[in-house]
Amino acid sequence: MVGIKEVARQAGVSVGTVSNVINRPETVSEETRARVQSVISRLRYVRSESARQLRAGASRIMALLVLDMGNPFFVAVAGGAERAARQAGLVVMVCNSAQSVSEEIDYLSLFAEHRVRGVLVTPADPTGRSLDVLRGQHIPFVLVDRVAGDDNGCSVSVDDVVGGRLAAQHLIAAGHRAIVYIGGPSELPQVRDRRAGALSALAAAGLPPEALTDVSAERLDVAAGRDAGARLLGLSPRPTAVFCANDLLALGVLQSLFAAGISVPQDMAIVGYDDIEFAAAAAVPLTSVRQPAAAMGRLAAEMLMSETGTEADAHEHRQVVLQPELVVRGSSLRAR
Repeated sequence: MVGIKEVARQAGVSVGTVSNVINRPETVSEETRARVQSVISRLRYVRSESARQLRAGASRIMALLVLDMGNPFFVAVAGGAERAARQAGLVVMVCNSAQSVSEEIDYLSLFAEHRVRGVLVTPADPTGRSLDVLRGQHIPFVLVDRVAGDDNGCSVSVDDVVGGRLAAQHLIAAGHRAIVYIGGPSELPQVRDRRAGALSALAAAGLPPEALTDVSAERLDVAAGRDAGARLLGLSPRPTAVFCANDLLALGVLQSLFAAGISVPQDMAIVGYDDIEFAAAAAVPLTSVRQPAAAMGRLAAEMLMSETGTEADAHEHRQVVLQPELVVRGSSLRAR
């Protein structure tokens, strides 16, 4: 591996000059800078981030750990965080826990070993104990799509109770009196909150809790949605509307209904959650509760940079709760 000393020797300059070319190019004359950069290119020199971190005393790497990188919602969150980090000269390392507590613990331990600048995380562990490895190493973290339980941490989330209420209110206003809620793993607070919001809308409309039928799903993906859709078709009497805990489930349900010859929305209305890009591009454009995913990632990254930057002493923990928005499309609108 080519080191900085070899670059300096072949360029005929000091190690400090090579360092300035890399980190503070404006301090080096154009002629010297061009000569050093030519040697760097020829030798394919890559600076050691670990060595730079030891000298600077702080990492440029911000870690992001999400539940499912197959979900476009988390891709949008990562995009928002990455744009904010790049503007500050930082980079984001994205990892996927796949909704597994054990994988989450492995990644968090890896982040601690590498002494990352901080971590943005949507926890798979509902108890929050997996975050103890970060607390023990005094590594700052911000919860994303989850509310911090106390004032000793930062979080960015969306009011999922309001989101669930918006979805159910829309279906009730369209005349539906029997709604199925297809949720994911019950330990996820987002899944519980969206269901609670739907129940509150039913109560406000004078409908009993029994008007909401639960159909469970082991995961929050399209395959689980197809499976849930097949079970939905077996219900008797068959409900006329479905509210899904996320858009991937809703797209899977839509596939099952199409395969069975069920017309959407004439025979069955569907509402999803997240408003991912594919929602509007579905065979029947999907009504969905929009979460400002990119804004969540950006705000979380800015909070983390505030806590780890030059003005960290003045940082105050915040719990930001954003508001969702209902986006109505063809999957829930019957032709008049």
